[in-house]
Amino acid sequence: MSLRVMTWNLWWHFGPWEQRRPLIVDEIRSVDPDVLCLQEVWSDETTDDAARLAEALGMHMVRSDPVFWNGQSFGNAILSRWPLTRIADDPLPNVDGEPGHRRVVAARVDTPFGPWPFAATHLDYPADASATRQVQMRFVMEQAATWRGEPLDDFPVVIGADMNAVPDSDEIRMATGLRPGVDGIAFGDAWEQAGDGSTGATWLRDNPYSRDSAWPNRRLDYLLVSWPRPKPTGNPIRCWTVGSRSADDPLWPSDHLAVVADLVTP
Repeated sequence: MSLRVMTWNLWWHFGPWEQRRPLIVDEIRSVDPDVLCLQEVWSDETTDDAARLAEALGMHMVRSDPVFWNGQSFGNAILSRWPLTRIADDPLPNVDGEPGHRRVVAARVDTPFGPWPFAATHLDYPADASATRQVQMRFVMEQAATWRGEPLDDFPVVIGADMNAVPDSDEIRMATGLRPGVDGIAFGDAWEQAGDGSTGATWLRDNPYSRDSAWPNRRLDYLLVSWPRPKPTGNPIRCWTVGSRSADDPLWPSDHLAVVADLVTP
């Protein structure tokens, strides 16, 4: 048996967001994930896109506490077909270690296989902010070590994230154990283990919302599974991207593609 997890940056309320919303719902329905990690979730004082999505999809939901400016917020959420309980909602540090406005939210999902921890986060975006992302990645890893229980017996932590970093960056190499990180925990990259053979890019120049970007095609979004873990639970057996359209289509669901993976269950 397997569990399907999906992560997606929804691009807040940028661009033609009213036209994008039904495309997002339809794409998620077509994937039918068991657990969905979201970034750039919009809300204001009365409306919450995460709650709206959960209602449309018939899923349970937790989200990061809104951080408002000009009456609107920018956050992360976790949706699940099963009940879930929020276990953490923490600000990510800036490069100086002080709390920033970005956050990581974690939840324990009551899957049929047992309680399983998931998290959603979104690291800082500037191309020259690797030092900040490294501080944030270390913080996420330290927190994840407290969410997973007994590493060799309990379920691994699954993180869905827009890391704003490519696979050979120092911050991703830290997460995957290729450079010094946090003792006792590292993460497997679902795409690296079970990608569908494409580049896995989630930021595409074909996308009309990123066509004028200075960045080339890049893989910025990840599904990560903590290690060590009880074999083979959490091993990805398939990983793919969704959310693309033809290059001449002016309406895409988001400026990022989503990443989906099927993970081995006990």
